[in-house]
Amino acid sequence: MSELIKYIVSYLVDNPDEIEITEIQDGDTIHLKLKVAESDTGKVIGRQGRIAKAIRAILKSSCTKCKTRYVLDII
Repeated sequence: MSELIKYIVSYLVDNPDEIEITEIQDGDTIHLKLKVAESDTGKVIGRQGRIAKAIRAILKSSCTKCKTRYVLDII
């Protein structure tokens, strides 16, 4: 799933080389910590969080068949 998020975010930011995704597993939940360049943070979040909500919706729909839950945190 981290590769999917990296693929999506790489088209949104100006510095795709600075994308870092860390996976932390907590039981059945996997937390994805997304870190981008400081100047690209607003591009990933979007106005009123619309882009972040869309990325989270894609993540949620892509893992409906798997038993794990993914949570995306933007740092």
